[in-house]
Amino acid sequence: MKISVIIPVYNAEKYVTNAVESALQFDEVFEVILVEDKSPDNALKVCKTLAEKHERVKLFQHPDKGNHGAGASRNLGIKAASGDYIAFLDADDFYLPNRFDAERELFKNPEVEGVYGAIGVHYWSEKAKEQYFNIYQDRLTTVYKNHPAKDVFPGLIGMRGSFGLFSIDALTIRKSALDKMDALMKTDLKLHQDTDFLMRLAFYTKLYPGILDEPVAVRGVHESNRISQVDSGKVKPASTRVLLWKHLKNWAQNEPKMPKEQLLHIKRIHRSFEIANAPFLKKWGMVLKYLVKDFRSIRSGLYNINFRKELF
Repeated sequence: MKISVIIPVYNAEKYVTNAVESALQFDEVFEVILVEDKSPDNALKVCKTLAEKHERVKLFQHPDKGNHGAGASRNLGIKAASGDYIAFLDADDFYLPNRFDAERELFKNPEVEGVYGAIGVHYWSEKAKEQYFNIYQDRLTTVYKNHPAKDVFPGLIGMRGSFGLFSIDALTIRKSALDKMDALMKTDLKLHQDTDFLMRLAFYTKLYPGILDEPVAVRGVHESNRISQVDSGKVKPASTRVLLWKHLKNWAQNEPKMPKEQLLHIKRIHRSFEIANAPFLKKWGMVLKYLVKDFRSIRSGLYNINFRKELF
């Protein structure tokens, strides 16, 4: 196996060295691709030092050396990668020693196009733990049981009940499988572009479970995590998720192979977040409208804990 590990780097000078070293521990990691995204801190200097020190570390920036977001940075890394497999790692996260144990066996089967696993949590400071422990605690982010590849996409969009989820840090994909995608990461999504990517990837490719009952990578939580600020409510979650589901709805409507039942489900989830994000009077007008016109849209939303928090 020749694995290219792609690390987008923004405002991560304190953490990126740990991320890189956690990837370099594996012989299968052919290269670590750092994509520095015009960080306001000294991350570029740290990245240059890492590239000089380690032959397998390669440093890239966007052609204009500007800031383009995690999605565009990962896309640049994918295009630059020369390995047969692609793995991802955020600059403030890190891999554990068992990261590719399942991949070594599963990828012997040519039908396996991607492998996903579980991730754990590490708090980089006591302050971060105080702020975010009530959200993440010490729980695994994982899929709760082994599922056939055909059930992964319906599971991720919420059609398989208590399915769980997996992080991009715990995904390894054959690079050739990405040719099936309609597009790589959506660059106009500032948040949740990885979630959008994983859902579309699950539709087009065959993803298999790896290690689900223990972490293969760790999410590093600190005070300036952008996604932690969404999860904690500092950034209004419905306003970011409505954009995610709008993208998914638009994609699903234009995908000729999308089953009708799955398209309708995506539309209903999008509507539920639209309602949650609407001003007070409009919100209740939309609730009444869909109670009459499409009760399942409201019911789908009411089963979603984030929707309930926003609505009530």
